Amino acid sequence: MTYRLPFANAIDSGILDKMHTTSILIDAPPATVWQILSDLEAWPEWTPTMLQVKRLDTGPVGVGSRARVLQPKLRPAAWQVTEWKPGERFTWISRSPGSTVTAEHMLAAEAGGCRLTLTLQFQGLVGTVVGALASGLTREYLGLEARGLKKRAEASAAMC
Repeated sequence: MTYRLPFANAIDSGILDKMHTTSILIDAPPATVWQILSDLEAWPEWTPTMLQVKRLDTGPVGVGSRARVLQPKLRPAAWQVTEWKPGERFTWISRSPGSTVTAEHMLAAEAGGCRLTLTLQFQGLVGTVVGALASGLTREYLGLEARGLKKRAEASAAMC
C-alpha cells in the first residue's frame, strides 16, 4: 500500500509554486544588454544583489555551465544553466533538498531598445515555503537587478 501525503496533489499540480516577475524597458540595443547580462562573473559590478558569481567550469557559458553565487542575506547557491539562447534569454536552476529555484532572464527587442524580463520561480515543498517567506526580498532583488542592468546598459550604449 502506498501512502500519499494529504497535500501531495497540490504539490504535483504546481499549485504551491511561487513565482516572481519584473520587467523593465532598457534604452539600449539587445546586443549591448546581452553582452552585460551574459558576463556572469561581472554581475557584482552592476547589481548590489550579488557579492560574487564564480564560474565552476571553463569555456564559453552555455547549457550545463555552472556558477556559485553569493548574495547578501542568502546562503551560497550553485546554479546550472539549462537554457542559453544568445541575445535572447537564459535560464538557470539551483537545487537543494525539497527545493528547485528557476531564474529566467529574457530580452525582447522593442522600439528604442529592449525589454528585460526577470522571473524567479520557487518549486517543491521547501522551495514554496522559502519562496513565500522571502517574497519581499525576492521582489526587491529582482527590481535592483533590473534597474542595475538598465543603468549599466544605457551608460554603455551612450558611450558608443
